[in-house]
Amino acid sequence: MENVFDVLKERGFLEQCTHEEEIKTLLEKESVSFYIGFDPTADSLHIGHFIQIMVMAHMQRHGHRPIAIIGGGTTMIGDPSGRSDMRQVMTADRIAANGEKFKKIFEKFLSFENDQAMMINNADWLLDLNYIDFLREIGTHFSVNRMLAADCYKSRLEKGLTFLEFNYMLLQAYDFYVLHKEYGCKMQFGGNDQWSNIIAGIELIRKKDSAQAYGMTFSLLTTSEGIKMGKTAKGALWLDPEKTSPYDFYQYWRNVADADVQKCLALLTFLPMEEVRRLGSLPGAEINQAKEVLAFEVTALIHGKEEAAKAQDAARRLFEGGPDQASIPAVDLKRSDLGDGMDIISLLQAAQLIPTRSEGRRLVEQGGVLANGEKVEDFKAIFTEADFKDGVMILKKGKKAFKQLNLV
Repeated sequence: MENVFDVLKERGFLEQCTHEEEIKTLLEKESVSFYIGFDPTADSLHIGHFIQIMVMAHMQRHGHRPIAIIGGGTTMIGDPSGRSDMRQVMTADRIAANGEKFKKIFEKFLSFENDQAMMINNADWLLDLNYIDFLREIGTHFSVNRMLAADCYKSRLEKGLTFLEFNYMLLQAYDFYVLHKEYGCKMQFGGNDQWSNIIAGIELIRKKDSAQAYGMTFSLLTTSEGIKMGKTAKGALWLDPEKTSPYDFYQYWRNVADADVQKCLALLTFLPMEEVRRLGSLPGAEINQAKEVLAFEVTALIHGKEEAAKAQDAARRLFEGGPDQASIPAVDLKRSDLGDGMDIISLLQAAQLIPTRSEGRRLVEQGGVLANGEKVEDFKAIFTEADFKDGVMILKKGKKAFKQLNLV
């Protein structure tokens, strides 16, 4: 069987490795237990987590065992990595409820039969720690000077780093130590922002157990211009259909830039790399075929093939010349909010079609906004209840984005 290390490298996942040749040999010769941590700071995973989920799926398909750690304990502290401010302190009940929702996503990608994969909550060993015992057993192995030099802390020193967050590295390192000791876990994976924390766990295992552990980090999902993907006018691109509809999810991937199609196909689908390269190299307008494949494949993985097919059909109907009203995402607008009338910019905001009023004004001035099929010429145009046909208005932004406003 092909070495999963080569698969991950070819598809563009790998960013940093602690011991590249040793890791490659280990993954070729053994069935390796590895872990990735997910702190349930929200009630859904978002597209930024999808890279890690795909890594777990590739690893399992090549005979290795994923351990998905739900950070019920670490979330009580909050990871300072990549943050310019302190995370919101959350209650234990909310953290637990969020973690349960994460499990539903993992089960779409991983088989948990016969311990082929595991989901464990680090609250099981972190919440009952005795503080003095923990400091004596674990804290003695950490140098404050080295910790302050880590990227995850350096960016916070000027604005203020709380002692609460300063403990995060110790707790994540302790997670790796516990998993190594109890489950034979030899590797930790994560995003690039986790490099310092991963190294801390490897060193703790070496100092405590005189054993070798390994770490790898993966690229963030960014555009060809280095901008983080997954941000929409509504916020994050969530994996929960209640937070981001399958249609909106599909449309996001259908509209990615031409230069990003091949990268997304490689990272976010299981298509063979020969097909990925073929689709990514389609010339001119033919690249739209690749975008349709990308949107369908990614949506099917998250929401299922049936929802992906519905989203694809709706998108094609809209593109080919007219909205199929039943398939357009709808937003409710209270009659009391509409009042005696509302300007087009406010309507676009209510429909969640624009991030800012200035963006809406620019679109109107460029002729990119239609209301019930009629081009809106003036950004000060006022619409009243009489403009809603049977209580419905169809707004169109650009060539492909439609929203239905329902008066309620």
